[in-house]
Amino acid sequence: MQNSYSLLDSGDGRKLERFGPYVIARPAAQAVWAPQLPDAVWQKADAFFSRKQENKWEFKDELPAHWRINVEDLVFKISQTDFGHLGIFPEQKPFWKMLKSVIAQAKASTHPNVEVLNLFAYSGGSTLAAASAGARVCHLDASKGMVAWARENAAFNELEKAPIRWIVDDVGKFLKREIQRGRRYDGIILDPPTFGRGSQGETFKIEEDIRDILGACRNLLSDAPLFVCFSCHTPGFTPIAMQHLLVQMMQGCGGSIDSGEMVLSGEPGVFALPSGTYARWLAHVNQ
Repeated sequence: MQNSYSLLDSGDGRKLERFGPYVIARPAAQAVWAPQLPDAVWQKADAFFSRKQENKWEFKDELPAHWRINVEDLVFKISQTDFGHLGIFPEQKPFWKMLKSVIAQAKASTHPNVEVLNLFAYSGGSTLAAASAGARVCHLDASKGMVAWARENAAFNELEKAPIRWIVDDVGKFLKREIQRGRRYDGIILDPPTFGRGSQGETFKIEEDIRDILGACRNLLSDAPLFVCFSCHTPGFTPIAMQHLLVQMMQGCGGSIDSGEMVLSGEPGVFALPSGTYARWLAHVNQ
């Protein structure tokens, strides 16, 4: 399928993106440089989102309530939210490609049945990638609405009958129960927010809770794990900090760890836009 997302430009604290047929301008604090395209091009955007006074959408013409786009051979429902999100984080495209490759290799050799846990799973990009490669996936998010959105995306990708467990729960409580149940996973994905609330009002603060979450994840890994993919958008969680956390989590497991910035990449000549950080552990067999 043709990739129907593209970064068109960024600068002055904004980014200009194309989601299928629609061009949308949204905030991007990292874009401290000047835009490359003239202001007249930006003004032609179909929609604008601003946080200067309050979260607010403005539209040149009425947009549909939702539409679909194809990214990395996956279909996503796109829709405006009150926070300016649209139902996809395109900076995670490289992870989806990696997941498909690692899982396909493992199923063909060492792991005929790959079990994957996706935490803070949002609209399910990583879930779709893992399931499409043949993994069994546990998809967890504290938002009932986002889990429903992810299930819609699964249906759009003809994965509604795939072995996916859809869970609405607080991550910390769920992990404790999974450990007690003796569940094990070959791969774990987590993209925690800076702050969040569980399904029953529990609070999550990444700087206070992340080490406990990673420790619980370590206890849930199988005897021959394949990967851990840890990403976030929290200022202060630099690639080095992320790598240190993952080094401590995976001590004694072998494999290798890399870390870096997630970026939105555009066409040639368009500045890449930093969009969060990641650290990733891979078993040697899958490199």
